[in-house]
Amino acid sequence: MTLKQLFAPSDMTEGTPWKKIVLFAIPMLIGNVAQQLYNTVDSIVVGKYVGDNALAAVGSASPIFNLLLVLFVGISVGAGIMVSQYYGANKREELSKAIGTSITLTAVASIFIMTVSPFIIRPILEVLNTPVSIIDWCDSYLTILMMGVAGMAYYNILGGILRGLGDSVSALIYLLVATVINIVLDVYFVAGLNMGVSGVALATAIAQTISSILCLFKLLRMKNLFDLGWKELIPTWEQSVNLVRLGLPSGLTQAIMSMAMIVVQSLTNSFGEMVIAANVIIMRVDGFAMMPNFSFGNAMTTFAGQNVGAGKYDRVMEGSRQGTMIAVGVSTVITGIILLFGNILMYAFTDTPELVELSMHMMRILAVGYIAVAVTQSLSGIMRGAGDTMTPMWLSLLTTVGIRVPLAYALVYFTKSETLVNGAPESMFISLLVSWCLGAVLNIIIFRKGNWKNKALA
Repeated sequence: MTLKQLFAPSDMTEGTPWKKIVLFAIPMLIGNVAQQLYNTVDSIVVGKYVGDNALAAVGSASPIFNLLLVLFVGISVGAGIMVSQYYGANKREELSKAIGTSITLTAVASIFIMTVSPFIIRPILEVLNTPVSIIDWCDSYLTILMMGVAGMAYYNILGGILRGLGDSVSALIYLLVATVINIVLDVYFVAGLNMGVSGVALATAIAQTISSILCLFKLLRMKNLFDLGWKELIPTWEQSVNLVRLGLPSGLTQAIMSMAMIVVQSLTNSFGEMVIAANVIIMRVDGFAMMPNFSFGNAMTTFAGQNVGAGKYDRVMEGSRQGTMIAVGVSTVITGIILLFGNILMYAFTDTPELVELSMHMMRILAVGYIAVAVTQSLSGIMRGAGDTMTPMWLSLLTTVGIRVPLAYALVYFTKSETLVNGAPESMFISLLVSWCLGAVLNIIIFRKGNWKNKALA
């Protein structure tokens, strides 16, 4: 494969399915590693240079940040599905309008979020009973991130468009460049300028903006595949409706799941700074454990989208079997590595042995669940790529809102004792494990029914 071919869009309607999926997923996996480094480096820098409370502040802010980004999640998912199906069907005009509409709606959503967020961040933190010792840090961290939200939004949307076209390498290269910039700025702002959590937020916003600009330049050079002028940037009713229809379920899912995470974060806050900090470390390591699952899930979405657009449903089924088996195998290996060497990773965040021991204890509870998530992500990816974004939404809401949150509170309530006044903190992770496993079972059942095959764009 030549360098030019490596950076060219990939036609996933031909060739051996598992090879196409793996070759497409590898750059995305590396990209997810780089993406995770954004949050990980933030946590390491503040944990080492500022302290465990600053580490807790960054972690407590994450669910709120995710909630405020739900508009972009919807646009990104909808854009990726539309682009992959139109590209697979060789519909240049529709592809051009889909890309232009996505870019314009992202601008509108960015302005809305930047206007609203400064007025709601502090009240949300207060409602969640965020400890007084970290609430100011949380506030400043979130405010800076939301002021730079356009860069983050456009990287995700434009990167999703590139992946929909079968180009997962370009988005990876741009993300790696931004990651290096982020790391350098993290250390400079926090260790050099003593800016604390505000420094890591500013570094992340700057780095993501640079990656979004690089993605835009790449798209502007792909004139052989689509047009991108002022005419294409004017949203059409049809493309806007399709974008909302395909993306809204994922956006709503993210919104409700983020709300659920915030509710659970409120529960986490009741256990104090040590458990909050442990939860931050676990979620950072969890991010690495989840990377293969999300990478294969996204690869399956593009694979399904292109092949559904080309009308090759037998190939979609073949790819779903092969891709899921590989995803499960990779997740099993990654989970084993984390169980064996996870404590080494955790010492990167803190020098407190008790905090590392507590974090590793919770990590062992979650371990098997990562394999279950591999199944969920792969099958959900196929359904989304085929145009059925509603089914994964309902399944996610059922397992998160219907099972995880009530079970967490129930377990906390029933484990309260004289020694555990607030209940057992393990309750939060046991509830998460149960929801993951049930989610995998439900996805297998629904996928086999095959209703997702009737959801393709006309």
